[in-house]
Amino acid sequence: MKRFACWMLLVSGVAFAVDPTTLPTPELQARYEAMTHELRCMQCMNNSIADSPVGLASDLRRDVKELLLAGKSDDEIRAYMVQRYGNVILFTPPMSGSSAWVWVLPGLAAIGGLLIAVRIVRRRSNLVEQDDSIVDGEEKPS
Repeated sequence: MKRFACWMLLVSGVAFAVDPTTLPTPELQARYEAMTHELRCMQCMNNSIADSPVGLASDLRRDVKELLLAGKSDDEIRAYMVQRYGNVILFTPPMSGSSAWVWVLPGLAAIGGLLIAVRIVRRRSNLVEQDDSIVDGEEKPS
């Protein structure tokens, strides 16, 4: 019974694998794995196609495999995917006029938040300095 339980644990790990694809050479396999981790699943949006179990991600992985086997370079595969799905398929889209806000907005938001925090702290410290109210148990100096 123990052997059966151990065997089931070993087999179940393989059954839960999202992408069991293997390519003929270790070099192609490494390129395939790198490329599938670089491309975003268009249905999940927060997973790479390597990690996504949905059908669209499976189709995209198949496309990447076929393009690699056809002898395409990584740049050609990226260009093909961007042409079909737009820059959103890349986890790190290139800097361009239409995507500049993606790169600039987080910095502007951080600077704006810092300025608001500094302003609030200064206002509150001025209020404490101007406050002459009596705290319970404390007498006003004469």
